[in-house]
Amino acid sequence: MSTAAPSTTQQILATLVSFDTTSRHANAALIAWIEAYLARHGVASTRSRGPEDGKFNLHAIIGPDRAGGIAFAGHVDTVPVEGQAWSADPFTLREQDGRLFARGAADMKGFVAAMLAAVPDFVAMEPPKPIHLMITFDEEITCNGARYLAEDLRARDRLPALCVVGEPTSLAPVIAHKGRLAVRVTITGQAGHSSVPAGGVNALHAMGEALAWISAESRRLAAEGRRVEGFDPPHSTIQAGIAEGGSILNIIPEHAAFEMEWRTVPGDDAHAELARFRAFVTAAIEPWMKATLPDAGFVFEIASELPPLALAAESPLADLARQVTGVNDAGFVAYGTEAGIYQNAGIASIVCGPGDIAQAHRPDEWIAIDQLDACDRFLRATARRALHRT
Repeated sequence: MSTAAPSTTQQILATLVSFDTTSRHANAALIAWIEAYLARHGVASTRSRGPEDGKFNLHAIIGPDRAGGIAFAGHVDTVPVEGQAWSADPFTLREQDGRLFARGAADMKGFVAAMLAAVPDFVAMEPPKPIHLMITFDEEITCNGARYLAEDLRARDRLPALCVVGEPTSLAPVIAHKGRLAVRVTITGQAGHSSVPAGGVNALHAMGEALAWISAESRRLAAEGRRVEGFDPPHSTIQAGIAEGGSILNIIPEHAAFEMEWRTVPGDDAHAELARFRAFVTAAIEPWMKATLPDAGFVFEIASELPPLALAAESPLADLARQVTGVNDAGFVAYGTEAGIYQNAGIASIVCGPGDIAQAHRPDEWIAIDQLDACDRFLRATARRALHRT
């Protein structure tokens, strides 16, 4: 049996998926493996972290140790496998019919494996500008890992000029995506017997009025909202996705809660939309609640947030991605990525990576081997072209 260290993209991917880095788990063991891999190739790396123990970002520079140059970025956390009907161990890479199956194979350990496999060639280029490797945690839940990494890079004066986020796009450049703001709303009323409704404050009724506003706002955005052609749909959207409250029918519900989200096109401000909703609640719902119980009302908690991405179609990075991939059109997608965070940090960013988003988050997640082969070529060609542009 060979004991050689993994070196190809497929071999490295087999190692990466063997670590269960579901977002609720620490990723320290995987980060340590990547650090050791980079060190074997003479590449130093720097960890950064958030408030949770055991979760780390990793940043490495090949070439001049300074700001500028190009970054390749990916996350190593994954969604859970519980409740999914996998046909084999989701943490063991399995090959069948030109496909590689495992949790994270498409989203997005495949791209990270290709990044790492390219390291020896990046080193051999003796790049005149930095090549940054950026690996993050918690993309699947909050994207806070990317925020902490951007803060760390700014503090150390190591922000790259350009960034390719390798989420699965079938290696077609994506220059714009919607932003997302997810909010949990909790409602406190007052319990009582349903035969005496004036003696309580019905939290479910309050929630119903709020949900009716959300439904009407959804229709308003579809009819009157800002249009950005290229998105499907071409306007911002709002929805409530989870709701709960009440215990038995003859008790006035004291508590209720729901979760909602905005997905905003570039140019719309999700926080301004949230402020409009809160103003409605304050003016139209809370007064009748507080008339019976002054402490009754709504509490809003931001669960997660992603800014939109908007890279100009004529930008040098978009032009570079089109030249390397041979794809003439630059796409728009409705889902969010870390690219918007990097853009807000002052890094021109694009999304382009192997695999299809439709293959992610599902049982028997997979990525095509030919997509990884194409990604290997894409990374090297992108680095060469980016580093020798004036």
